[in-house]
Amino acid sequence: MDFFREQDVARRYARLLTLLFVASVMALILLTNVLLAGFLILDGGSGASHGQQTALRWRSFLQVGGVITAIIGAVVMVNWINFARGGQQIASALGGRLIQPGSDDPMERRASNIVQEMALAANMPVPPIYVLDEEQGINAFAAGTQHSNAVVAVTRGALDTLTRDELQGVIGHEFSHILNGDMRLSIRLAAMLRGITFIGDVGSLLLRSASRRRGSSSSKNDGRAVALAMGLGLYVIGLLGGLMAGLIKSAISKQKEYLADASSVQFTRNPDGIGDALKVIGGHSAGTFVETARAEELSHLFFGQVKHRLWSGFATHPPIEKRIRRVDPDWDGQFTYVTQRRASTDLSAEEKRTAAEFLRSTGIASIAAATGAVTAITADARDPDAVAETSLATTLIADTRDPFGAMALLLALVWEPTHAATQSRLIEDSGIRGLLAATQQSSEAVRALDAGRRLQIIELCLPVLRGLSPPQYKSFRALMLGLISADGKTRLEEWCLFQMVRHYLDPEFMRVRPTKPRHSELRAVRGPLATALGTLAHLTEQDTARAFSRGADTLGLALALPATESLDVQTFSEAVTTLADCYPLLKVSILKAMAAVARDDGMVSGAELALVKAMAMVMDCPVPDKLLAQYQISEHP
Repeated sequence: MDFFREQDVARRYARLLTLLFVASVMALILLTNVLLAGFLILDGGSGASHGQQTALRWRSFLQVGGVITAIIGAVVMVNWINFARGGQQIASALGGRLIQPGSDDPMERRASNIVQEMALAANMPVPPIYVLDEEQGINAFAAGTQHSNAVVAVTRGALDTLTRDELQGVIGHEFSHILNGDMRLSIRLAAMLRGITFIGDVGSLLLRSASRRRGSSSSKNDGRAVALAMGLGLYVIGLLGGLMAGLIKSAISKQKEYLADASSVQFTRNPDGIGDALKVIGGHSAGTFVETARAEELSHLFFGQVKHRLWSGFATHPPIEKRIRRVDPDWDGQFTYVTQRRASTDLSAEEKRTAAEFLRSTGIASIAAATGAVTAITADARDPDAVAETSLATTLIADTRDPFGAMALLLALVWEPTHAATQSRLIEDSGIRGLLAATQQSSEAVRALDAGRRLQIIELCLPVLRGLSPPQYKSFRALMLGLISADGKTRLEEWCLFQMVRHYLDPEFMRVRPTKPRHSELRAVRGPLATALGTLAHLTEQDTARAFSRGADTLGLALALPATESLDVQTFSEAVTTLADCYPLLKVSILKAMAAVARDDGMVSGAELALVKAMAMVMDCPVPDKLLAQYQISEHP
């Protein structure tokens, strides 16, 4: 599944949505003016000339059109501003409760673990996870306008009923929406459709107001009749607007759900997860229904249909049977009927095995080690060297399980014995007791690991650091920068480490402004491309010119290899920052070119993998599934 190409498709849907919306607004303006014209005709017995009446009607037409457009625009803007605050706002509006780290509920911990696994596999920040406690139907949604403010929410019914594989399939479906660029489209859709249906709300208000009026005078009765007629007319127009809104929402949502189901299979590497979840939903008494008040308004955000629809034309999701057959063509037509399945306090051995297998398949062997398979990051344990490595890995993994140990490990990665005095003073000045000793102790252990193992340790530490408070994180971030700059320069591996920390954790604790696409052609960024490819080729490949040419040929561009003295970390960082402003389809081409450079010698080293992942993080995009998987990963730096 090419997530980047699907993001481009999502943008085409956005343009289609805009055209449909404009057409709907014009239809509403026309109908409202027809209504007004009817009142003018009924009131046309005055002595005004035909020309005057025509001018009056045209002025009225333009005035009403302007008012209707302004009202709809204001409603859309207010809703867009409200929704654009991030997924947290939407999750809270739907009755969601944030699942806190270290929750006592084993089902909530399981869901949090799955979300962290998916985020690491997708090379993106871990989104907060919410639970809709009052909802017994099996459903979920992803909301937000960017990766940095996205959230994932699941119903209590999903947590209590689905197995780990099934829940992973559902959450994988929601991550697919995030990666496919569906979230922003869905939020825009919700805001726009609210504007279309607002006219009906005004008509309903006029009807209720007129029905409450009392009085016997003729003028009052005439005013009441006019208000009733106008209210009824606007209400009917609103119903037509709602009809158009429903058709727009249904047309756009259904295809996105098929795509997300297919993406979930690709993303979780488990064809049974999403299929089995849909079979359980088909046999579940509550299905995917959601009772919260605003669920209908935001129905297109959800995993499944939130309300029953008599006519499938208004349904926001395809029928369950069709979705199952798309992912399981051999399905026998039988649903799975189960009662709620509660997990034990600790994850079962089967769930631990499933988690380890999934994480190994994504290349994150160290996380699998954390679930109990410590030997996954070592060689044969019968080898004395492997036994020593296993012991070392066990010690390091134990340190990654709490924020203090994770901070010490990450600082140990930038610890320099030749600048120990300066770095020691910086750590002591931070006021964190015991951190200096822990960092010094860990530095010897991490120096014994190659670049690939160090990358795995980083990936283990990052989710744990989400348990820090905002002041603690900002202090740690500043401390890491201080240690990096203690020697007056920044090494490439230090740049990679900081970019991973910044990308993964800044959205959790700080206000982050996402990148916006500006460059639609690779020719516009030839210089930064040459710098990025040249830096990787110079630092990691024996034949720099040949490796650089491979990358340039992948892009189909004639690029000149920059002079060696110009390829420093600062220039590379500026180049990558510029490349982050490219459109998504260009970003995947750039990453493919970087991979072509990395594999020039037939292998991808841990250092090369770390650099490509860090670059992808700065560019705010996941590394495509098959980008590096087809090449042998070297066990050496």
